[in-house]
Amino acid sequence: MREVELPVSFTVADGAGIEKGTLLKMADLNTAAASTAVNDVIAGIAAQEKIVSNGQTKLAVYVRGDFKGELSGNATTGDPLGSHSRTGEENTIYSLAGVVNLSGNCCLGVAKEDGTDGQTIRYELKPQVIESD
Repeated sequence: MREVELPVSFTVADGAGIEKGTLLKMADLNTAAASTAVNDVIAGIAAQEKIVSNGQTKLAVYVRGDFKGELSGNATTGDPLGSHSRTGEENTIYSLAGVVNLSGNCCLGVAKEDGTDGQTIRYELKPQVIESD
């Protein structure tokens, strides 16, 4: 939605197919793959499409910026957001607000507007691991 930094090059598997806009997880040092689980460590968002087995092993990845995402559950402006709903739906986001133990949870960013289940909201992408006190 709004690019604030140039994308960063990550290594990806040649056999992987990744759509532009896919939430990506850190698979290894500077290596990304499609995010598949609730507490994946978020690498960023695919800035381009990666076609299966096309010989390409580098992919441009946004690690900062303003994006839109489909919400699972409710979120309020300023809430930290996690990747995927608790039912494992790909490319959905959910609020980490109210999660009792945030230790080890991976935050993909912060909600920039209020939203309810199924709505598309704007959020600031800034991946990090958050720890509770």
